[in-house]
Amino acid sequence: MTFSFAATVPERRFDVAVEVPAGRTLALLGPNGAGKSTLLAAAAGLISPQDARIALGERDLTVTDRGHVRAWVPPHARGVGLLAQDARLFPHLSVLDNVAFGPRSHGVARHRAYETARRWLDEVDLGDLADRRPASLSGGQAQRAAVARALAADPQLVLLDEPLAALDVDVAPALRLTLHRVLAGRTAVVATHDVLDALLLADDIAVIEAGRVVEHGPTRDVLSHPRSAFAARIAGLNLLAGTWDGDGLLTPAGELVRGHTEGVLPAGGPAVAVFRPAAVAVHTSPTTGSPRNTFARTVTVLEPHGDLVRVRAGDLAADITPGAATELRLAGGVSVQLVVKAAEVQIYPG
Repeated sequence: MTFSFAATVPERRFDVAVEVPAGRTLALLGPNGAGKSTLLAAAAGLISPQDARIALGERDLTVTDRGHVRAWVPPHARGVGLLAQDARLFPHLSVLDNVAFGPRSHGVARHRAYETARRWLDEVDLGDLADRRPASLSGGQAQRAAVARALAADPQLVLLDEPLAALDVDVAPALRLTLHRVLAGRTAVVATHDVLDALLLADDIAVIEAGRVVEHGPTRDVLSHPRSAFAARIAGLNLLAGTWDGDGLLTPAGELVRGHTEGVLPAGGPAVAVFRPAAVAVHTSPTTGSPRNTFARTVTVLEPHGDLVRVRAGDLAADITPGAATELRLAGGVSVQLVVKAAEVQIYPG
């Protein structure tokens, strides 16, 4: 069932419209405070936007006009399942009773509700823990139980708010695979900071910044050809935005970036240049040579990046060896020349 969302919350500077086709999963990406949780809260009926039309298929869940409520379905009757970072299991109930709560609250007979609960506990590999209380579960087990509880109610829309953020790194991969399996064919929205969540769980991505959608499209398109700084950053790419001047991309700072072009680039039109940090060389003195792009920057921070060192210098990053970083005596505040060959740069419409 298609999920349609359009809402404005002026006090949060939030104005977002997205649509999730039936059976697809949309990942919401964006920095903290961008508006991801606001979208989920409005969809779940936990807040009432000033102006909104939120619908599942032909059924309106929320319709407001300048603060006046035209249509409103309470949270428990929306057919929406919300899974948060915290599992929020009922501490006084067994795992089985927690999962059976959803169908029971919708009037399903007791024996059928427990059949459904056991089926979902088996689905998330918790069948042998059905009689335990939540306090005896690990964090990963509790979140699996929360997934089972959310889906046992057979929601028409599943909302997940950073479902893996509170889990240890050795636990998250297994739950991510579980979510990949159980969300298949369901209409869902996942708010996340993790590019792996988007890659493994989502068909599409919407990037939200400052309460606005700045990028929207199929997951692999957004991550391979990002048009926003945030999408580029989580995809591990450098991105420079500007306008196409016929010879290259001209940035607002007056830098001319040359590279391979994709698609038709009208002169004066918006464009973006993308390149990998691994393709960037770092120098502390001017360089010459084959066609290349050179950017003068100041080092802001050095970070470990696997076996390499990621050098962040303002809006750009470079991956170099620890030996190179030592030889160049890099540290915060050092002026550098970041160099990338034109062959390593992709430029496409912005």
